[in-house]
Amino acid sequence: MERVTRTMIRYRWAVVAVWTVLLVVSVMAMSGLTDLLTNRFTLPGTDTARADKILEQHFGQKTTGSFSLVVKGPPGSAERLVPVVRERAAKSAAVLPTGKLAGVQAVSDSVVTATIVSNLEPADAKGYTDDMRAAAGKIPDAAVYVSGQAAIEHDLDPVFAHDLKVGELFIAIPIAVLILAFVFGTAAFVLPLMFAAFAIPTTLSIIWIFAHFMELTTYLQNLVMLIGLGIAIDYSLLVVYRYREELRGGKSKEDALVRTMQTAGRAVVFSGSAVGIGLALMLFMPLPFMRGFGIGGFAIPIVSVLCALTLLPVLLYFLGAKLDRVRLVPKRVLERRDAEYNLWMRLARAIQRRPVVFAAGTAAVLLALASPVFALELGPGSNKGIPQNLEGVQGLNVISAAVGEGALAPTAIVGDTGRPGGVESAGVRAAIGDLSVVLRKDPEVAAVTFDDTRQHVDPTRRYFNIEVIGKSEYGAPAALDFVHRLRDKIIPAAGFPGEVQVYAGGGPPGGVDFLELTYGAFPWLVLAVLLLTYILLLRAFRSLLLPLKAIVLNLLSIGAAYGLLVIFFKWGGADALGLISFDQIEGWIPVFVFAMVFGLSMDYEVFLVSRMREEWDAGRPNDEAVALGLAKTGRIVTAAGLVMFAAFMGFVAGSIVGLQQFGFGLAAAIIIDVSIVRALLVPSAMELFGRWNWWLPEKVARVARVKPSPLAPKSHPAMSPTGR
Repeated sequence: MERVTRTMIRYRWAVVAVWTVLLVVSVMAMSGLTDLLTNRFTLPGTDTARADKILEQHFGQKTTGSFSLVVKGPPGSAERLVPVVRERAAKSAAVLPTGKLAGVQAVSDSVVTATIVSNLEPADAKGYTDDMRAAAGKIPDAAVYVSGQAAIEHDLDPVFAHDLKVGELFIAIPIAVLILAFVFGTAAFVLPLMFAAFAIPTTLSIIWIFAHFMELTTYLQNLVMLIGLGIAIDYSLLVVYRYREELRGGKSKEDALVRTMQTAGRAVVFSGSAVGIGLALMLFMPLPFMRGFGIGGFAIPIVSVLCALTLLPVLLYFLGAKLDRVRLVPKRVLERRDAEYNLWMRLARAIQRRPVVFAAGTAAVLLALASPVFALELGPGSNKGIPQNLEGVQGLNVISAAVGEGALAPTAIVGDTGRPGGVESAGVRAAIGDLSVVLRKDPEVAAVTFDDTRQHVDPTRRYFNIEVIGKSEYGAPAALDFVHRLRDKIIPAAGFPGEVQVYAGGGPPGGVDFLELTYGAFPWLVLAVLLLTYILLLRAFRSLLLPLKAIVLNLLSIGAAYGLLVIFFKWGGADALGLISFDQIEGWIPVFVFAMVFGLSMDYEVFLVSRMREEWDAGRPNDEAVALGLAKTGRIVTAAGLVMFAAFMGFVAGSIVGLQQFGFGLAAAIIIDVSIVRALLVPSAMELFGRWNWWLPEKVARVARVKPSPLAPKSHPAMSPTGR
């Protein structure tokens, strides 16, 4: 680390030039990133994917790329409206590439719907929503809506953009600037912002490269900016504070930087690796949109570590002293905060006097907060959790009131008979008839549609498509239960000939497949992350016990966040905060919360425990090492956590329940982690573990390729007076 740092200082102008060129190129690449991102959502290897493939290739439609033209007139007007709706729907279909008018029907005495199908993905189809609405025009004495999944996505895009902009520009960044200005006390608070200004565009340029070869989701850009800002602040806080400390000790500017990078810089490398391991979990999820987040999650810490090891020392060399001369907080306040015996030292000493009380009490609080996790109910999402004033949603509500909530995302039962004309065989016809009869008797089914039209039988008469509209929305528990009945009992009991393959796809089956794909892989990937993190922290802390403690405490933080999600969104606590209560937690949220919180929490753990380890290695007794480590890093960890808390609360301020749940889960986990866990539970646990904190047997150290750390005898000078 010394050689790298002195090289960066020696070639400091070249370092600045390289990063400046990189910044310019990255900003240019960023400008074209949005056009490469998509909202495509695929479920590879599932029955839903197989059904979608048949519908696209042989029926010219995708269940998620269709539109519904919904017209509501006065009572008794449906029959009169049908010809008009057919004409307007045909005009709308004409402006949609591959668009076809599949059918027009009166679903009540006042509501007429037309189905327009295409083989476009929702991300492509939604761009034609305004043109289709213009083509449909207005109908006298009737309300006209263009709805469907693609139309709703189109209507939601500006809502997402507005909510995320409000979260970033009006909540996260202003609060981050205020916290940094207060914590630094001088104009040096601009250093983390400069760090972020270089690291975030560079990361986005890497994503721009990957976006040419794989599908990456639209909202990855916002996630990178959010996490990138947090990590930039974390790393620069740690490095700048250590640099100040070394300067106060009398070192020259260059020597202070070298010592800073040998200590804080080393912690940044291990911290970045821990964050990368946590966020890279999503790289191995079986869902393409999650793998896209894994790309971003893996790139953020890599670029940030590289920036911290190369650019940040140079910025400190050029600007550190100059910025510190511009004081925002009185000098005496800064000196009091930087003194060893500060608030954090007093807190550590209070904890060490009663470690059992603090450890047991905080653990009990976390377990109590985590206990509602057993009532966690996961779902694939819901249209009830989005603003109801959008045209697409209003059209959906009209259909739902007339037919059933499952009308917008019906189940598609798609069959391949294996040969042209196979649909005409007696066995297949009888099975389709029996299946239709049983379906109509199911308590969840509102309507079954199958006739001899292009929408239901392909031109070769090899494939068939039965449309089933449910009474419940696609993500509701009743709809998901129906899918299991359909696949496990109803379809097998219909008696299709052995050569016929029948797949259930569409809305509710897609929700079931999404949850099964996600949580079939998630537990195994979590185990892999825990194992890799343990190995990494074993090398960082040179201890057998501390990595295990870190993992257990992180899991407690995440469990408490999951429990709070249940308390607030399922049990009604959200209403008190002006949020949207909802029984289900969207299925992607626990995965993302785990990956992000696990990585960021390890960030704080590495900062804190690395400093404690440093004090122990310097010959301090265990209690002093723990207290000094907390005194010197407690404010940094808390400030970094508060910045992330503010950033995540930006999601909560939005109007979409999924983002509210996501932001709330992240914010709750971070505030729990930097307050209860790092400030109270970590020091109390380490006081109880005593000399066992620092034990790494020689054989294990040899395998890990680090210096061993023998178990100190009770009489060892680096032991507390209590003998721990």
